[in-house]
Amino acid sequence: MKVLRDKIPPKLLASIGSRAALFALVAVACLLFGCNSEPEWHAVDISGSLPPLDFVLTRADDGKTVMADDFKGRVVLLYFGYTFCPDICPLTLANVDLVLNALGDKARDVRVLFVTVDPNRDTLPVLKDYTAAFGPEVIGLRGDPDQLAALAKRYRVAYSVTPATGDRPYEVNHSSAIYVFDKTGKIRLLLASLMTENPDVDGTAADLSRLVDEGNENGSGS
Repeated sequence: MKVLRDKIPPKLLASIGSRAALFALVAVACLLFGCNSEPEWHAVDISGSLPPLDFVLTRADDGKTVMADDFKGRVVLLYFGYTFCPDICPLTLANVDLVLNALGDKARDVRVLFVTVDPNRDTLPVLKDYTAAFGPEVIGLRGDPDQLAALAKRYRVAYSVTPATGDRPYEVNHSSAIYVFDKTGKIRLLLASLMTENPDVDGTAADLSRLVDEGNENGSGS
């Protein structure tokens, strides 16, 4: 603190009260060392903990092969699920829809990539019809077993598919978190509340809005 005081003229310190002096010291500290005025994220900040967005998959809407670069300039939400999911997947996507509605016009700069972990049953037509129910920002993606396995491994997503045998029903298990990538394809956030019955819709919308604006400021908007 003495180093900071030395940066303020003695007459100035003598002429102002202790409260004002404190503000002056804080201001000098910001000038000398920098101050982080960025607000906290509502979601979990995982910047740098996972590799950038990268994949080659088939888009359900038109059957075309798409890559991560096709979504550059958009904030991307990556979610793994399957259309026959009885509860978590529809709940999560319904909550995502609430967030997109809360974003208003900024939702145009967001894409939700729903990657099926059950390609055996999730054909392209099935996947297309399913994602269409949650809005135009939600895009169904399907890959062959190798493509799916590589993508899941890249983002540490656990999933398993057990075909029906005898009295045992067809069973699918998968991780339910949503990964958020910024407009340049870098990993930024992990969304966990949207899989619950008490989602942080406003907080999530604020985070995505911030990423949309951040991308626009950097000149990467679409």
